[in-house]
Amino acid sequence: MSKNFWKKGGKVNLFTRPRRFGKSLNLSMLRYFFENAGTEEKNADRRRLFCGLQIMKAGDAFLSQMNRYPVIQLSLKSAKQPDWELAYGALKAALEEEYQRHMEILPEIPIEADRLRFQRLAERRGTDQDYYTALFFLSRMLHRHYGQPAVILIDEYDVPLENAYFAGFYPEMTAFIRSLFESALKSNPSLHFAVITGCLRITKESIGLINLKVNSILSENYGEYFGFTPAEVERMAADYERSAALPVIRDWYDGYLFGNKEVYNPWSVLNHMDALAANPQALPAPYRSNTSSNQIVRELIEQADLNVREKIELLITGSTIEKPVHEEITYEDIHESQDNLWNFLLFTGYLKQVSRRLDWDTQYCSLAIPNKEVLAYGICFYKKDCEVKQLF
Repeated sequence: MSKNFWKKGGKVNLFTRPRRFGKSLNLSMLRYFFENAGTEEKNADRRRLFCGLQIMKAGDAFLSQMNRYPVIQLSLKSAKQPDWELAYGALKAALEEEYQRHMEILPEIPIEADRLRFQRLAERRGTDQDYYTALFFLSRMLHRHYGQPAVILIDEYDVPLENAYFAGFYPEMTAFIRSLFESALKSNPSLHFAVITGCLRITKESIGLINLKVNSILSENYGEYFGFTPAEVERMAADYERSAALPVIRDWYDGYLFGNKEVYNPWSVLNHMDALAANPQALPAPYRSNTSSNQIVRELIEQADLNVREKIELLITGSTIEKPVHEEITYEDIHESQDNLWNFLLFTGYLKQVSRRLDWDTQYCSLAIPNKEVLAYGICFYKKDCEVKQLF
């Protein structure tokens, strides 16, 4: 992914994929490839992580980027809290941790006011203004110290927004995220590039960014870099001497289409391969059922009318349905149309695209349930009265 991203990526890039498809791992990989760890010894340790991999054959023009830039890496998943104060505190703690990771530059900051501000943020004593522009300030300090602009990696950007919507403090969270992102990712001379990941594509305006290069599950680029390709699963099964299990693995964990690339759910494949390594007769299981589910999907299904429930039953029987797909959403608009349910089911990995067509300016997707894993824990109905029995 690093090479293709370096060649094709934009200044600020958003990747949306369902949960458990390797978003955090890809961000970690980008960090260890691009980050200047501060000493040659540390950089050599990081280069060893890539030894023997295809990336090391990419040529000098690309490898010259390795361990060259300061990197800021921030996960927002800890902000899933019941009220604004706790969520804000969790975000401040995440920023504090990243400042602590870069404490080696503190003595070298030439301006006292900047040193004091850096120290406040590293000790969670900052003002609101400090935190609302914390990423911008850290990128500026790192740029000055290393002589190279910073790479900014932000994971789970939509978790605090979704949580705040349901917990009742969405305006406060939106204001904070917009300021944090705008200051760091819009017209920032200390930014080399940024990568943001999440499950859903929130409108650019609601997070203060209109210059995003968006790569969703419908995009043609990078489809094979989130999840396992069929060839990778076949090689893994052969390495574990479990090729006989491939038909079951395919039925249970394959079926996703990102862009035009067929992919397996990597989390589930790894869990099942681990079970097979211990017991060649291990039965498949719905490993995704133990991961976080999407509260929006639950709410939309609970409020669905009979027509929607009939379509869900069609999907359970193996049929496909066609629905308009709108990639950009705002949480305030989710109840405006029941068509939003199908968008959420698609982008959270409970449905897959089978085909697409364009009707004037509207995209339509033919949708289906991707595999037996989703069926095993997905949508079930009481047949006599169509009340929801179990949700995702």
